[in-house]
Amino acid sequence: MKKYSIYIGILIGGLVLGYLIFSNGSSDTNLESTKVLEGSEGHDHEDENGETQMWTCSMHPQIMLPEPGDCPICGMDLIPAEEGAGGLTTDQFTMTENALALANIQTTQVGGARIENNTLVLSGKIMENEELNAVQVSYFAGRIEKLYVNFTGEQVNRGQLLATIYSPELVSAQQELLTAASLRESQPELYKAVRNKLKLWKLSDKQINSIEEAGSVIENFPVYATVSGTVTEKMAQEGDYIKQGQPLYKIANLSSVWAMFDAYENQISGLDKGQEIQITTNSYPDKEFNAKISFIDPVLNTGTRTVMIRTELNNKNGLLKPGMFVQGKVKGISSPTNEMVAIPQSAVLWTGERSVVYVKANNEEPVFELREIKLGNMRGDQYEVLSGLQNGEQVVTNGTFTVDAAAQLKGKKSMMSPEGGTAGGSMPGMDMGNNAAKENNSQVKGQVSTEKFLEGQAYDFRVETPDSFRKQLDAVIHAYLSLKDGLVEADEKATFKYSTQLYEALQDIDGSVLKGKAKAFWEEKKNFLMKHAKLCKEASTIAGKRENFIYLSQPLIKVVEVYGPGDETLYIDFCPMANNNKGAFWLSASKNIQNPFMNEGMRSCGEVKQEIVPNK
Repeated sequence: MKKYSIYIGILIGGLVLGYLIFSNGSSDTNLESTKVLEGSEGHDHEDENGETQMWTCSMHPQIMLPEPGDCPICGMDLIPAEEGAGGLTTDQFTMTENALALANIQTTQVGGARIENNTLVLSGKIMENEELNAVQVSYFAGRIEKLYVNFTGEQVNRGQLLATIYSPELVSAQQELLTAASLRESQPELYKAVRNKLKLWKLSDKQINSIEEAGSVIENFPVYATVSGTVTEKMAQEGDYIKQGQPLYKIANLSSVWAMFDAYENQISGLDKGQEIQITTNSYPDKEFNAKISFIDPVLNTGTRTVMIRTELNNKNGLLKPGMFVQGKVKGISSPTNEMVAIPQSAVLWTGERSVVYVKANNEEPVFELREIKLGNMRGDQYEVLSGLQNGEQVVTNGTFTVDAAAQLKGKKSMMSPEGGTAGGSMPGMDMGNNAAKENNSQVKGQVSTEKFLEGQAYDFRVETPDSFRKQLDAVIHAYLSLKDGLVEADEKATFKYSTQLYEALQDIDGSVLKGKAKAFWEEKKNFLMKHAKLCKEASTIAGKRENFIYLSQPLIKVVEVYGPGDETLYIDFCPMANNNKGAFWLSASKNIQNPFMNEGMRSCGEVKQEIVPNK
């Protein structure tokens, strides 16, 4: 009996233990199953805080989609969007780490910078010394029988034969000389008067004596150079009938040239006549030319807000050519103190009278905001900051245009929108759910509104742009205009050919020859141009090429505005019906509208918004 009691106790204990074990396991299993089911229902992509995960493009942060995939603009892989902008002010915005890396965004800490040697840097170019310019004229009327100097750039020396002229008046005067010479003994005053008459026509005593000795007139009379120099303009042709005093050639003596510099208003106080200036050229970067300021224009150019500074350079070796771009460094500029708040040139964005920078508001996070500042003098490659920045703050010094584009797309204060505004962001033919986007504040896939796009340009790099870059940019413009013509005709072969040429021409551009802001501006625009030039080249349909041509045009227009269109006038055209009635700009070499976005019946749709004049 006792044995049975033990067995019964063991059985009851086993049942209780089994109940406890399997009851807990079942509960855990049910709990896990419930979690799996809850996680699978709806497929919400929620993060650990319960918020829906959104996906964006590092280069186009206006794209915001609930699923991963490709960017509908550039085709890049979408990345997880950052969490909400907690703790940011209304003027601040964030950028993704990927966007910072791709655009090579760099910042510099503002501090009390010591401007080395107090050096002021000026840009300018070589020009003819007007004091040595001369015009070679004809001293008697007649017909040009022969020109012996036939092209500009030819070197002439004083006394060199330039032309022969048949002059009836001079023939008559020579006959008078021969008659008076025979009466010299009886009428010496008449003889003297006739000789003086010939001297007024710049005949030398030697020429007059040779006529007397020969006893005959010279019908085709020679004209000799009265100055030495280089012919800069040929002003007459063989066979022309010319009047007394009419110019034949313009001649410049280039043994001495002027270097002309532009100094801004805030730089004038540090410049004086007689100051030494060290001059370098793109052609001879390792050679310095020393000169002194010989003239400061007393009148300010109200268009550029600059004053012209002139120096004179010895050029007997002929190294300096009129038209060359030069850079001048003036040392010893006085200032209240050598210690000042200063920032690199590349940090500053110009918007007419305003100067702005992008400040990194958080040293630990990529948070930025626009800041308007007041600048003082330019010292070397830096600007004095009179107000708007404090020591220790960080400013964007590389990739400033990319940061500005991000600000525009997020509706924050930006270079061209000081008050900010609601960011648009819908794709052509797609409704991204933002019904508040309007013409005056929309930013569509790199397109800005018509009103803002046509606001005054902030830069003009024409003077400092090297010829090598200018020629490479001309090739890009030529390929672009040819591509535009192909799109007008909807010619698949032509568009393939010229979209390829455009992409290759962009690849060939060497931006390293540019300096400072000119270089930074090009690097920012080139990235966008290259991307859409490649997409345009690869597009297999006219519609696809037209789509990317939209986004090629705006940055190229800005590039042409700041570096210049070369030797031909270009026009900025606009069609309000293109780009799904959002409007689109393009460049044209003709005032006649030829719309590259419309079919044959709508080719004339559009208007000329602006004219870009050729480089001087």
